[in-house]
Amino acid sequence: MGLARIRGALWVAVLALPALALSVAQGGADGSLEYAVKGAYLYKMLPFVDWPSTAFPAPNSPITICILGHDPFGGALDKAVADQRIGQHPIAIRRNIAPGDTSCQAVFIDKDNATAEQAFDGLPVLTVTDSGASAHGVIGFVVEQNHVRFDIDDALAAKDGLSISSKLLGLARRVTPRKAAP
Repeated sequence: MGLARIRGALWVAVLALPALALSVAQGGADGSLEYAVKGAYLYKMLPFVDWPSTAFPAPNSPITICILGHDPFGGALDKAVADQRIGQHPIAIRRNIAPGDTSCQAVFIDKDNATAEQAFDGLPVLTVTDSGASAHGVIGFVVEQNHVRFDIDDALAAKDGLSISSKLLGLARRVTPRKAAP
């Protein structure tokens, strides 16, 4: 299956994600549905981000999703990415990382550690912050009217050497645009 076909199939999957977010309130007090939706978004967003080649030690190195702080996903995220690939890259999950860990291509930062996002400034790392965080990453989750949404700071993505597909930008609740080239 070609990369264009894979991206097309993943685009359809990303479009279907809001249907999963029928109501975060249905997930109960532990937020299990909320984090199932956030985990699905996190994984499904990756094909719509381009990293510089320097972000990977080898062309077939994994895309590593790291968790900084509390892991609200449990084993659900591991199950979702098991045996999955994006192009030549398998997907790996790492937990308990230190701020600024350069072995991560994407990092989920819980709301209690949101200021740690600054440790990734200028690094080719897709930072994703949880809803309720005081600081925001390239992508910031938001719970609005019991639905999981996300904002994208495309200017921060550019500063970090990342390129985000217009398809993903179009799904965001709010986008901070890149600065125009002089």
